[in-house]
Amino acid sequence: MLSRTAASLYWMGRYVERAEFTAQLVEATLRLDALAARPAGNDAWTSALAVTACADRFVDTGSQPGPAEIARYLLLSAANPNSIRSCIAAARANARAVRTALSREAWLSINRAWIELGARRQVDDTQAMLALIEEIKAEARGFEGALHRMLRNEAQLMVALGAAIERANGTARLLDVKYHLLLPAGERVGGAVDRDQWTGILRTVSAVTAYRWLFREGLKPWLVAELLVLREELPRSLAACVGQIVANLTRLAQHTGEQGEADRLARRLAGTLRRTDATALVQAGTHEMLTRFIAEFADLDGAISRQFRFA
Repeated sequence: MLSRTAASLYWMGRYVERAEFTAQLVEATLRLDALAARPAGNDAWTSALAVTACADRFVDTGSQPGPAEIARYLLLSAANPNSIRSCIAAARANARAVRTALSREAWLSINRAWIELGARRQVDDTQAMLALIEEIKAEARGFEGALHRMLRNEAQLMVALGAAIERANGTARLLDVKYHLLLPAGERVGGAVDRDQWTGILRTVSAVTAYRWLFREGLKPWLVAELLVLREELPRSLAACVGQIVANLTRLAQHTGEQGEADRLARRLAGTLRRTDATALVQAGTHEMLTRFIAEFADLDGAISRQFRFA
């Protein structure tokens, strides 16, 4: 596989996953505003900017940090490289570059999402935002389904590798922001606002039902952290994502006959997660551990780029 083909496939997987994650994040925050014991307000929306690494760029726009402004910035802003519009446009550009490596269904799902977003210049209210989010989520999941039905070759593995890296990074940043930033000043830990926000976290990663299946104690922050970090049963947990990364790198090595720095870093990270239990996760400091994981995912991304010669 040519290095530029590998790069396009990898980043296509990352951009589609990022678009879906951002869609679910905006949806969860909108519903928190509408249904929670107290409206989410600017704190929750500012935290959404932090999760998507958009806070500084949003400040540079000079816009007021209100819910409607932040939601539009995350959904449709062409000036925001992490908005859903920008992610889908970047995914389509990469898909066009490797069109012959994709199935017809995979290409159509990305192209439909791009066409739909191209027709939207403004979303005027919450219902319009939710309708757009549902369309983007449907196309992203259609892409994921098409990916699973593709031939298990280097192209499919490279897209899946990019998606797994992005998914792990999104989950880590989401949980870290909650631990470090999200609860408003003066609110009680374990109170109604705190409970609503933890439910929003679970909704963002499609884990509300999974939590109820696995834990009978009611909503507990340390159990949410355990689920999102250590439980391999949850596809978006760090443990599950790292397992997918290791498996995809191993299969790529079988196709190419090469292993390298990325394989070593991924296996080391998987070993760290296997040796971590729920007690250690809390005692070691969840924020500190998540910060370290985020840095290690960045190192792993760089190692993948060097190993497959993206640059």
